[in-house]
Amino acid sequence: MLEKIFGEGFHKQAKSDKVFDVINYIGLALILLLVLYPLYFIVIASFSSPDAVSRGEVWLWPVEFSTEGYKRIFEYKEIWTGYGNSLKYTIVGTGVNLLLTIPAAFAVSRKELVGKNVIMALFTFTMFFGGGLVPTYLLINNLGMMNTIWALVLPGAVSVYNLIVARSFFAQSIPEELYEASIVDGCTYMQYFFKVVLPVSKPIIAVMFLIYAVGHWNSYFSALIYLTDRDMYPLQVILREILIQQQSVAGGSLANAEAVEMQRKLSEMIKYGVIIVSSLPVLCIYPFVQKHFVKGMMIGSVKG
Repeated sequence: MLEKIFGEGFHKQAKSDKVFDVINYIGLALILLLVLYPLYFIVIASFSSPDAVSRGEVWLWPVEFSTEGYKRIFEYKEIWTGYGNSLKYTIVGTGVNLLLTIPAAFAVSRKELVGKNVIMALFTFTMFFGGGLVPTYLLINNLGMMNTIWALVLPGAVSVYNLIVARSFFAQSIPEELYEASIVDGCTYMQYFFKVVLPVSKPIIAVMFLIYAVGHWNSYFSALIYLTDRDMYPLQVILREILIQQQSVAGGSLANAEAVEMQRKLSEMIKYGVIIVSSLPVLCIYPFVQKHFVKGMMIGSVKG
């Protein structure tokens, strides 16, 4: 039927399209496999014997199933404290990030803002030049923020890159007609921002939320620098200490060679378990925001 309408060339074109689709799907499937398999391997390796992993026997499922690595990890009571601290730092830090980044991005996206080019130039300058670790440490200390949550939250409260992405989203995706209609209806700038702009900006807010939250959850260097109270350590620092302790014991000069070998095996198991324990919360959050992530990232990445 379609061949009669479009001619014989339609069938040939359709076949070439099918071949292209098959090749395309095969390529995408291989890329997906390359991305997902390392994650899957970490999971099955964390439940397998270290000897089986080192011998290359672990491919599709756990070999010599064992949960000893996870048992050793969760024997540390500080892990639960670290989980609570990381959750607190992530919630507060992400809230501060969004509270500052989204309004600032909207402001610099408005053409009527006086001096916005100068403001953006100052923001961009900080992307390439910074004071360094020692001056930053002295500043945090002089401000009295040592051993407080603010030492981890305030120094990186606004990411200039994220600010630029959000600004591009507002400039590209929010029609100027919306603002004009809002002004006619008697909206102020604040009302326009909260009642009109934010409800249609869920994609970019989801993107900013995920990027900032993952950054706070995985952060450990700032905690090592600014925190000395162990009760305030985030999860990543606790897991890092567990891994270092196990490796030092495994590499120590123990009189019993069999004990040394057992500690080495346990260190290998803990290594994979630590990756799972620290990554699981982020993997649980992502499905709830992924439907907005691609749209917000693609639109926001276009320069306005």
